Amino acid sequence: MKVYIALAARSGHLHGVPRHAINLARCLLGRREVTEVHLVAAPWQMHLVEDAAPCDDARLHLHAAPIGSSALSRNFWYYALLPKQAAQFKADIVHLACPAPVRKSAFHCPIVVTLHDLYPYDIPENFGFPKVMFNRAVLQQCLRAVDAIACVSQSTLSRLEQLNPLLALRASVIHNSVVPFTAAENGVPPQWRGQPFLLCVAQHRRNKNILLVLEVFQRLLQARQIASNTQLFIVGIQGPETSAIESFIVASGLSRSVVLLNGISDAQLHWCYRNCGLVIVASTLEGFGLPVAEALLAGCHVVCSNIPAFREVGGAYCQYVSLGPQQVEAFASAVRATLQKHKPEPIALPHLSPHLIAEEYMKLYRSLLPPPAANARSNQAALTSLVERRRLV
Repeated sequence: MKVYIALAARSGHLHGVPRHAINLARCLLGRREVTEVHLVAAPWQMHLVEDAAPCDDARLHLHAAPIGSSALSRNFWYYALLPKQAAQFKADIVHLACPAPVRKSAFHCPIVVTLHDLYPYDIPENFGFPKVMFNRAVLQQCLRAVDAIACVSQSTLSRLEQLNPLLALRASVIHNSVVPFTAAENGVPPQWRGQPFLLCVAQHRRNKNILLVLEVFQRLLQARQIASNTQLFIVGIQGPETSAIESFIVASGLSRSVVLLNGISDAQLHWCYRNCGLVIVASTLEGFGLPVAEALLAGCHVVCSNIPAFREVGGAYCQYVSLGPQQVEAFASAVRATLQKHKPEPIALPHLSPHLIAEEYMKLYRSLLPPPAANARSNQAALTSLVERRRLV
């Protein structure tokens, strides 16, 4: 089986979607029946793909998509050029790492899309107006055109069922594969000054609730409930909330205590997980909760908001805090209490293991392809027909 994975996106930094695509490639390469995996990224993503993707398997092929940096160019590539490249590689399955425009009639094989969330409907502030309307249109067009929808969580599938029950009939839950990071010697971020730190891994978007994390951190410092030299590392690409985050940091006098990290390597992110006091995640809404899973695998304490996606991933291993009028104090109390505990051992998450996730994807892919026996009968019938025509000639 040949699988074509498209992950071309706007950002050149590692975040949820490209990480999902790379982990998907790793999963599929663990299956003997997968003969080729074509991982196709934007030119500005190639350095991170080459750094993070497995490089010791000859079945993996990395490609730079011929696209420009504009949204129009990317969407045109997905709609008009991607089908031609997939045909050129003789792909059996095309897998979109996130929703994108799809010209169904141009494809020769089934198309699968990973649905991470329904943010265009649930958090329109992440996009702004009128851009959010375009994102909604692309999302709807893609979900209607593809052959199957792989939701990263039951939370995402449940939300899709609310928005469009008919589309949900072609959807199933296949969690993100999450594997422990490998140790690396060059993982220390240059911004670290030898001080204790808390860690927040989140893009600068409204639903990530980074301003709440900053308020909690400020409260802990002011109340002297953490050491005065404690830092807060916020790891994530910039976005609509960047300006508000930076303004809060300056106005609160936290410029020397808060470090914004953007575009760090896998090795540096792993170092942050392994060496932080704890991970704090205060999202109001999530599709999956990758930082929670990665933190548990790395042996971190996790204090996070009490939302379904985090419960689904973290189970009984996290300290959950309800969002509401007293959320700052509630988070501060949870952080203070958690920091007094011994550092936990890494938690195994077998339901997110590459072996299990690969098996679920292979079941999905096989359900979309003609059965081998049907192919054999079809080929035999075509050969018989050709022989008969030659006899008549």
